[in-house]
Amino acid sequence: MIKSVYLYLLMGMASLCLWLPASAQQPATDLPEEIPSGPFKAGHIQGIAIDHAKKHIYCSYTTMLVKTDFEGNILGTVTGLLGHLGDLDFHPESRCIYGSLEYKNDAIGKGIMQMENSTRKLDNAFYIAIFDVDKINRIGMDAEKDGIMRTVYLATVLNDYLAKVEVNEKTHEHRLGCSGIDGVSFGPQMGKTDGKQYLTVAYGIYSDTNRKDNDYQVLLQYDIKKWEQLARPLSLDNMHTEGPQKPHGQYFVFTGNTTYGVQNLEYDAHTKKWWMAVYKGNKTEYPNYALFAFDADTRPHKQALQGVPYIPKATTITSVQGWHQDIGSTGLCSLDNGLFLISHSYKNSKGQGSTLKLYQYQEGKNPFKQVP
Repeated sequence: MIKSVYLYLLMGMASLCLWLPASAQQPATDLPEEIPSGPFKAGHIQGIAIDHAKKHIYCSYTTMLVKTDFEGNILGTVTGLLGHLGDLDFHPESRCIYGSLEYKNDAIGKGIMQMENSTRKLDNAFYIAIFDVDKINRIGMDAEKDGIMRTVYLATVLNDYLAKVEVNEKTHEHRLGCSGIDGVSFGPQMGKTDGKQYLTVAYGIYSDTNRKDNDYQVLLQYDIKKWEQLARPLSLDNMHTEGPQKPHGQYFVFTGNTTYGVQNLEYDAHTKKWWMAVYKGNKTEYPNYALFAFDADTRPHKQALQGVPYIPKATTITSVQGWHQDIGSTGLCSLDNGLFLISHSYKNSKGQGSTLKLYQYQEGKNPFKQVP
C-alpha cells in the first residue's frame, strides 16, 4: 500500500501543483466594488484569495471551499473536510490554494462535528491543505475522494497544542496558548521585502485572561519548495503525519492576548507590511486592537519573551502598529496595488454569507477606506 501511494505521487507529480517555476501574477484592477458570496449551509467565512490570471475568487466557509468568478457566480465547491478550513492564499507559481486546516477535539472541533451532523472521532492534527484549483469544476466536489486536495502535516503546531507548561507554579494546557493555526500568507522572509517567498502560518491563540504566556502572535515560515515529497491525500480514516520536522523560522510578535489569534494574515507588497486581522482580546491592560501590522523590513532579533519563563530567548519582531478598525478577520486579501478585498460576513435563515468589498489603503486613524 505504501509503495502504491508513492508511485501514485511520482506519476502524478505535475498534477500536485506544489512547485513550478516562478511567474508574476498581475493584480486585478477590474474587481467590482462589491461581490456577493453565499449564503451557504456551512460555517462562517474564514478567508479569501484571488487568482488574478483567471479572475477567480476562493472563499473558505469553515468546512467548504467555494470558487467563484469576479461577479460572485459559483464555479465549484469542495466539501467533505469535517475540519476547520481557515485563512487562504493563492500561490500563482503552482496555481494552488493553500489554507490552514485543523482537526481538534476542543469546543471549535466539537462545534464543527455538530454542525456537520457527524459523530466521528478524529485525531488532533494540523495541516496545510493544498487545493489544485484548476480541477475544481463543479459544485459538491469531495476533498477526500475527488483528488483535488493534498495536505502537509505541521508537527510543530501539534506539539505546542498538546504541551503543558508551568507558569508561576500553575500548570496550563497548550504551550503559548496555542489553539492551532488560522492565518496563512505567502511573503518574503521576515526582515525583508523581496526575495524568496515563504508560506507563513499564524497560530491561533486561546483567549485566557488568567495567564501571561499567551500575549504573542506566533508566526511560522515554511519553505515549500520540497513539499511535493511530503504532501499526501488526506484520509480521515487514517490521518497521515507527513510534513516538515520544523519551520524555516519561528517569530514572536507582541500584541497582547487576542481571541483565537491571527484570523487573517496577509503580506502586502504595496505597503510592504504584514497585516494581521484578529478578534480583539479581553485583557484590560492592553488596547485590544482588532487590526495589527508591522513593516516587513523590521529586523527580527533574539530576546526574552514577556511572561514566558519556559522559553529563555526567541526571535521577536517589534514596532507593531495597532488599530481599532474591526474589519478583515473573516477575509483580508491584498491586491498589492494599494487595494484590498475585505469580507463583511453575515448570517440569515439561508445560512452564512459575505459581501466582499473593495478597500483603498490610506495613512491615518483607520488604514482602510472603502472604494469609492
